[in-house]
Amino acid sequence: MLREILTSRVYEVAKESSLDFAPLLSKRFNNSVWLKREDQQPVFSFKLRGAYNKIAKLSEAERKRGVITASAGNHAQGVALAARKLNLHAVIVMPKTTPDIKVNAVRELGAEVVLFGDHYAEAKAHCDELASQKGMTFIHPFDDLLVIAGQGTIADEILRQRPEGLAGIFVPIGGGGLIAGIGAYVKRVLPGVKVIGVQPVDSDAMRQSIAAGHPIELNHVGLFADGVAVRKVGSVTFPIVAATVDEIILVGNDEICAAIKDVFDDTRAIVEPSGALAVAGMKTYIERTQASGQHFVALLSGANMNFDRLRFVAERAELGEAHEALFAVTIPERPGAFRQFCNSLGKRVITEFNYRLSERSRAEIFVGMAIHSRDDAHEVQARLNAQGYETADLTDSEMAKLHIRHMVGGRAQAVERERVCRFEFPERPGALLQFLDTLGGRWNISLFHYRNHGADFGRVLAAFEVPETDYAAFEGFLAALGYEYEMEDGDEAYLRFLEPLKR
Repeated sequence: MLREILTSRVYEVAKESSLDFAPLLSKRFNNSVWLKREDQQPVFSFKLRGAYNKIAKLSEAERKRGVITASAGNHAQGVALAARKLNLHAVIVMPKTTPDIKVNAVRELGAEVVLFGDHYAEAKAHCDELASQKGMTFIHPFDDLLVIAGQGTIADEILRQRPEGLAGIFVPIGGGGLIAGIGAYVKRVLPGVKVIGVQPVDSDAMRQSIAAGHPIELNHVGLFADGVAVRKVGSVTFPIVAATVDEIILVGNDEICAAIKDVFDDTRAIVEPSGALAVAGMKTYIERTQASGQHFVALLSGANMNFDRLRFVAERAELGEAHEALFAVTIPERPGAFRQFCNSLGKRVITEFNYRLSERSRAEIFVGMAIHSRDDAHEVQARLNAQGYETADLTDSEMAKLHIRHMVGGRAQAVERERVCRFEFPERPGALLQFLDTLGGRWNISLFHYRNHGADFGRVLAAFEVPETDYAAFEGFLAALGYEYEMEDGDEAYLRFLEPLKR
């Protein structure tokens, strides 16, 4: 692998990206933080390195057949650019749900785009069929030694650019191609430097595979950091990662959003969610280990961000930084109760205040407020409880963050035997209507809330009136729908603000 990295041909299309000092992150975390700027590549991602190295080393016969791949993002652009540079025909199969900005970028690079299916898995299956029919050469996004070697050139650059005493390199992980290349090089050249992988909590195929001792396949992957949303890691990448990576850190969506903001504050650049993973993981590592006075590199892997998704990022960044907390508070339903409650908060900055009358004896209010840390939020909750206000922290409730804070209304009185679910479905024109058609009309819908978050998937909170005798049939119905879902009957936010009143 070392030889393949050193003889890679990536610089025919890629550039040596800069290693930039991040003054604000460094000061805040009392360590020297350096950002490896792969977001500055011609296709705003590291992916062109591996794609080009693989395609450039194809035989003449393989080149004549043309190249094909399946991708919803950065790999597609890498293959398209490599094919244009080498004057080859390229076909890119992309899910129909792929945002127009990514589809148009691939077409602008001269590749033929085929839109098929709602998910990557469906696009990949169709890609395999086309490759077989047309005899084209498939370019794997990560599970190929030449692709891995192309990505490994980043490690060569980091070690040449590094500050003296580099302690660790943080790298995002999807299928493992990027970190396999970096890990293989670093552990051969400077084995004392830690290589630390970072994955979203809901897309941790590599972490689970390492724990199991073999590649495992996830039933479901998260959708926000789509650049690393891989159900199964590579058979080629897995043993390299297992042998060279020191540890894997998991982070949530809120932490990723906070990291996007951190990168913007230091560079004025906006990276995509997977592009900010390394920064989020580095912050978690520093806070956990209490590291101080060390040098760390975080790899910014890409900047192909949908502009519409920024509203979700801005909404969740404060939560991810522990600068905002969400609470459900029970107060007496009487004149002056609101003012008395606000007085109890003192001069706290209130970010949100939602209320609707539902009972005559008590009121449930949804409150967002500015905080300094998670410990600060715990102190606020304890103080309110001590003053007689029944208070619940909803900061970690996805239902509260995705739906409750944006809803109006209150707790219904006429609803009976309600079951509540959160759904995700592919976002495209007509998708919401198709979702409703799929639900059908067997059980009455008693609640429905939908928001388009500027992402590839729509999110719905829905409740149904289901007699107890139908529970088994209802659960079978949900399983057969074909949509990802979570039952939320016991969520604290639901119990406080949506659960029907007992008659």
